[in-house]
Amino acid sequence: MIDNLSWVAAYPEILLLVMACVIALVDLGVKTPLRGATYLLTLLTLAVVALLQGMYASTGQATLAWGGMVVSDPMGNWLKCFATLAMMVTLVYGRAYAGDRGMLRGGELFTLALFALLGMFVMISGHNFLMIYLGLELLTLSSYALVALRRDDVQATEAAMKYFVLGALASGFLLYGLSMVYGATGSLDLAEVVKAIAGGEATLKGSPQVLTLGLVFVVAGLAFKLGVVPFHMWVPDVYHGAPTAVTLMIGGAPKLAAFAIVIRLLVEGLQPLAVDWQQMLAVLAVASLLVGNLAAIAQTNLKRMLAFSTISQMGFMLLGLLAGVVAGDSGNATNAYGSSMFYVITYVLTTLGTFGVILLLSRSGFESENISDLAGLNQRSPLYAGVMAICMFSLAGVPPLVGFYAKLSVLQALLASSGAFYIGLAVFAVMMSLIGAFYYLRLVKVMYFDAPTQTADIVAGADARSVLSLNGALVLVLGIVPGGLMTLCAQAVAALLA
Repeated sequence: MIDNLSWVAAYPEILLLVMACVIALVDLGVKTPLRGATYLLTLLTLAVVALLQGMYASTGQATLAWGGMVVSDPMGNWLKCFATLAMMVTLVYGRAYAGDRGMLRGGELFTLALFALLGMFVMISGHNFLMIYLGLELLTLSSYALVALRRDDVQATEAAMKYFVLGALASGFLLYGLSMVYGATGSLDLAEVVKAIAGGEATLKGSPQVLTLGLVFVVAGLAFKLGVVPFHMWVPDVYHGAPTAVTLMIGGAPKLAAFAIVIRLLVEGLQPLAVDWQQMLAVLAVASLLVGNLAAIAQTNLKRMLAFSTISQMGFMLLGLLAGVVAGDSGNATNAYGSSMFYVITYVLTTLGTFGVILLLSRSGFESENISDLAGLNQRSPLYAGVMAICMFSLAGVPPLVGFYAKLSVLQALLASSGAFYIGLAVFAVMMSLIGAFYYLRLVKVMYFDAPTQTADIVAGADARSVLSLNGALVLVLGIVPGGLMTLCAQAVAALLA
């Protein structure tokens, strides 16, 4: 029998599911080209859901519900709140773009976005292997459909096929790994899994070798979802081929959900094996920083450059996760995991601003996706050039922007471990950030010092311009006063570990 507490814990998910169905039905009667009623109803739904998640998170309480399969805790609720806000911003930026390209003939963009967000919610709240996997599949299936939404575009169709094939491979890796962990521990529940592993061979149902092999497949599956080297092959192609509005849907809010399942599976479920998975994450992080930054330098397409930038940024985020347990001591865990959470939240905020400018500069028949398309942008629109410059400086880690403090918090977590290996990783990360600064600053140079190649007027709705201004301001303000968000992340992680 399901108690009332279980229903309360799932209210945001239930509301989101019901409203996704209602919006799909309401849209059948909407005839306007930009689906005004559908758009407003979707934004209203997301605003209510974000408010509900924020209220849940602010209580600081953790609740296990639905027979222990779902957890409602501060970390999960804050991540769901931020993911909802990110999806709202994405729809505000992408609506006009989608309308110009025939993607709003029906309301599929809005309903698929809501179902993708529901998948993220289930991933973030999952406290059981099956729940986490169900959420992951709901997100990925919605994402495949979103990439292919522009049916008459060959590039988008090709990107959707690549994404589908490689996504299926990644899901197979993760599912195979989880099945091995289940075989070794005899449970799908994270709390039972960690107890079985902590008890050693006496409490394991299967061979320790099976458990280790399962861990390898789980880490590989998670690496696919994060898009880190050597499982990054899909990222540049999908970012480039997908309609830009969908690229932002894939590159924004889902990063928060991917971070959450890494924490749920590795920290909550497989914590006793931290020494093993931290070594794997170290290899993934170093390779991602190296390949991501070097490959980004060679790009002329802005979306591909940002794809390789994402790979390097996710590599940097992983550095925080591998500093949580040092020589069996988890005293640095709150600092390390909190810094990674802060990093991924601020990265998503900056990504929204970056792609927001690209979306608002695009117009019917023209994709503003090459670096040369931004030449002389400051002369055409100081606002757009300013927001893009702030985002680029933030991604490069220039103070006093929020990206600098995100990088600094991860480096401090590495240095706090005091081991030579971690100090070496911190030095390497700084060197890679210096290399990465080149391609970010090159874009600023193009916007401010090159002659304009585009002369068309920049037309954008008041809602999109207002949100873009707020987005750029937040990147700056959170850099000047980062303490509130840092404390929020540290407290959320502390509650999780407690």
